[in-house]
Amino acid sequence: MKKKIILSVIITILSYTASFAQATPITIEKSTTRHGPENGSLVIIGGGTVGTEIWNKIVELAGGEEKAHIVIVTNASGEGENFYSAAVDSATVRIGAKKVSTLHLKTIQEANDPKNLEALRQATGIYFTGGRQWRIADVYLNTLAHQEFLNVLKRGGVIAGSSAGASIQGSFLWRGDTKTANILIGDHTQGLGFLRNSVIDQHILVRNRQFDLHDFVQLAPQFIGIGLDESTAVVVIKDSLEVIGKSYVAINNAEKKESKGNDWENLDSKPFFLLQAGQKYDLKEHQVVRPPRRNPEAANGNNQTSSNKQ
Repeated sequence: MKKKIILSVIITILSYTASFAQATPITIEKSTTRHGPENGSLVIIGGGTVGTEIWNKIVELAGGEEKAHIVIVTNASGEGENFYSAAVDSATVRIGAKKVSTLHLKTIQEANDPKNLEALRQATGIYFTGGRQWRIADVYLNTLAHQEFLNVLKRGGVIAGSSAGASIQGSFLWRGDTKTANILIGDHTQGLGFLRNSVIDQHILVRNRQFDLHDFVQLAPQFIGIGLDESTAVVVIKDSLEVIGKSYVAINNAEKKESKGNDWENLDSKPFFLLQAGQKYDLKEHQVVRPPRRNPEAANGNNQTSSNKQ
């Protein structure tokens, strides 16, 4: 009980102070969506190996092999402008070296210098590498570079990222402490906010983190909590979320709405529920999207027709 009270106080204070952030170049526009971007798309990946299916989706959403221009932001991975990232190789194989560039600015001043942002202005996709998410926030949060990230979405492009590059896409920065990733609410608490009113965790099943978001979301129900396992991603277009990849995604939501009589009827009694590849979730209505029921007669008729054509 004491733990919940302390957490509630922390969340209240952080939510209050976030609304009075210092003046920044960021333009916040009204949106018809609840959590997802008004334009463009997000690919949020839980870490581990980023498979071909996920990379193909990123390239597709960035405009396809012919039109895609992807900027890979490597700050989370550590110091050094030439820090190696497997994401660079993956993107290069698919769209060619001339269409892939890296960004590793070191200071807020550099992130506010227009001369450093030309690649972002031309980008159809942004990819944030893994590592420590606070390193991204330290340099880019509430800067002109941050605005250019948002502009990629506004132009209909894609923002993707894995592990730390997943968590930074939320509005509340989970595991953002500079000391250790084991501190859930640390000294950095503001994400880049591409997925609004959200808190995002990664590596959840591999590292036994699947229960970590529960108390936060219950005490701050305006947030939706999304936990992703490795080699798994969610693709978010407006308020539609779809899972792709090999494992599971956990949805932590204090406002679950499910119709009676289906498989999800008792979700409110559970700390979270899992979705797997192909399953969809409505972020506006906060409910699982059920696949349409098949009509057995229609299915048989279609099979018969196909058989007759062969």
